[in-house]
Amino acid sequence: MSSRVYSVFVKLNVLSVFVVASGVGGCGSGSGGTAATGGATSSTGGTTGTTGGTTGTTVLQGVFAATGSMSVARVGHTATLLGNGTVLVAGGTNTNSQIASAELYDPLAGTFAATGSMSVARVDHTATLLGNGKVLIAGGADSIGVLASAELYDPDAGTFTPTGSMTLGRFEHTATLLPGGQVLITGVGDGIGASASAELYDPLAGTFAATGNMIVAREGHTATLLGNGNVLIAGGQDSTGNWVASGELYDPAAGRFTATGSMITPREGHIAASLPNGKVLIAGGSERDSGNLASAELYDPAAGTFTATGDMTKKRGGGHRATLLGNGKLLIVGGGVGVCCGGYPDASAELYDQSAGTFTATFSMTAARMDHTATLLGNGTVLISGGTGRAGGEPVDLASAELYQ
Repeated sequence: MSSRVYSVFVKLNVLSVFVVASGVGGCGSGSGGTAATGGATSSTGGTTGTTGGTTGTTVLQGVFAATGSMSVARVGHTATLLGNGTVLVAGGTNTNSQIASAELYDPLAGTFAATGSMSVARVDHTATLLGNGKVLIAGGADSIGVLASAELYDPDAGTFTPTGSMTLGRFEHTATLLPGGQVLITGVGDGIGASASAELYDPLAGTFAATGNMIVAREGHTATLLGNGNVLIAGGQDSTGNWVASGELYDPAAGRFTATGSMITPREGHIAASLPNGKVLIAGGSERDSGNLASAELYDPAAGTFTATGDMTKKRGGGHRATLLGNGKLLIVGGGVGVCCGGYPDASAELYDQSAGTFTATFSMTAARMDHTATLLGNGTVLISGGTGRAGGEPVDLASAELYQ
């Protein structure tokens, strides 16, 4: 599990039975709890904004500007770009209570409006846009424990309806839409420790079924769809609480996982993002001996190996988000910064240039955030919503949202 000090403060009352395990960890120890990592990829949207330069006519690029706020502060929620261009924001936690409500962000109006509520309050669940336009909401945790249940959001009706349940209760797991339309779910089977189990959701049948197990039990790992249809699983912590450097590939045709190259640095709580050149960028997270990491590396699917690339401008231990922009650069925002143990929420942002292999700082967000969402809209802007902020040195749940242009 993650050993983030700041985020643990927030989640103590969310699911205290699991945070007890993370409290054993910390940098330099061999145990810990789960971390929010690359689960279901989500995309969001909002209105574009322009900011006048010194003459009042210059438009600044790469700036953040406030947009409408959510109806309620949310941490550990999901944000999913729908086919109609709006963004579904669902669940999360607010001041120690899990949320069942959902709302839609309208990029044209720059506002959030209520939509139907989930059947169950959830935090740290996954949300996956299916080929039929519906959104699969799976797992997470409520005030009682870890959830196996799942439900579907219908954008036309604005309602959630139950679908088949997962074979295991999971939270902070990963969910990846496969080329064939099924959804691969991996990791964190019981909410107490890492799991090697994996399963598939079939939208046609509305059911989950077990598939081959991962080679290594993992939590705090990432799952990234590759151009060849395989899924790269990387890093995390294993069932003994040790940080993992290994990677493995899921082959949908064979229904099994096979080993691939290992990362240079064991890490969990990192981000993983596909680049236009087909490689996968792994950045940040934390490691047992080194604490929070600024280092990054690239996975080459053709070679099956990881190689070093430039370091981020800051050590981001977890809760940061990455979004691929239309210009091919990768935007990384917020997260827990600092030397150790996840750090504290930060407002900074930076861009990764795959051609140069370097990160450069860009304008900062209007608010410090970690465990927020970042969603690319149809107009090319990025919607940032919610998360944990800070006020007077103390953590605070955020309802605010902003747009990156």
